[in-house]
Amino acid sequence: MSFLKSFDISASGLTAQRVRMDLIAQNISNADTTRTESGMPYRRKVAVFEQREGGMSFSDYLSKSSKNVNVNGVRVSRITEDPSPFKRVYNPGHPDADEDGYVLMPNVDIMTEMVNMISATRSYEANVAAINSTKSMAMKALEIGK
Repeated sequence: MSFLKSFDISASGLTAQRVRMDLIAQNISNADTTRTESGMPYRRKVAVFEQREGGMSFSDYLSKSSKNVNVNGVRVSRITEDPSPFKRVYNPGHPDADEDGYVLMPNVDIMTEMVNMISATRSYEANVAAINSTKSMAMKALEIGK
């Protein structure tokens, strides 16, 4: 049942893109956070993807097999912080302003985050379409036997 492997690959893509969308939403919501627990402005977070290998595939879970098979797909290997510099904004009335009146703002660009959100959404939709196509092919194959 190799078509079940395509479900597993697409499901890994769905999971990875959901994590990416969660991070983008977190970045957007903290775009104006000038002080975190560390005392510094919020630093933009980015998901790093890598190819997934090994482990249990979707078909293995269905057949209760414990074989270790090579499964392709994607996974979030780590979440990193963007090292780009903070923005300096002149706002002398802000509580976090320095002696010159400048405030360090997060390194989050709303336009970049929105483009990344559209990209993640499109990737998510592509994985859903792949799952639906695989399901449709399986249903058509079952109809041949009628």
